[in-house]
Amino acid sequence: MYKTKTVDLQEAKYKFIQEWGVLGSSWGINRAMAQIHALLMLAPESKTTDEVMEELKISRGNANMNMRALIDWGLVFKEYKPGERKEYFYAEKDLWNVMKQIAKERRKREIVPIRDVLAEVSEAELGNSPEGKEFKKVTKDIDSIISKFDGFIDMAAKSDQNWFLKVLSKLVK
Repeated sequence: MYKTKTVDLQEAKYKFIQEWGVLGSSWGINRAMAQIHALLMLAPESKTTDEVMEELKISRGNANMNMRALIDWGLVFKEYKPGERKEYFYAEKDLWNVMKQIAKERRKREIVPIRDVLAEVSEAELGNSPEGKEFKKVTKDIDSIISKFDGFIDMAAKSDQNWFLKVLSKLVK
């Protein structure tokens, strides 16, 4: 059981944003990018870059660069409000969609490149030396595992949340 203490909204928000920032490095993004994402997920309404900068105490360059990256990842969206000249940003709030987007982006940035390299080296003339045989065996094993993992990510990204959670719970039992 987790120990809890009573905290106010600002402290709770700060703690969540900080922890989401740490978690972000697990998915291959920097801390500031993840913190911006957390701030926008928690916000009841879209925010301007200035508001993000002020709340997170980050520079305009840092805010702009990371906001663009979050848009590229499909986790944050831009909107314009009638009569306003500023851009407003909001985050995807459905956690299932967030996780699917992260999985798709990680696949694109991590799995696809290594699979391309494995496909390329599998065509290499390796000869029959022990070193060549070992190289072929190891790269084939790596490709096999990555291929299964890739299929799992693809299945999860295309599935609906309830179906996926049922399958996952059966695997965990």
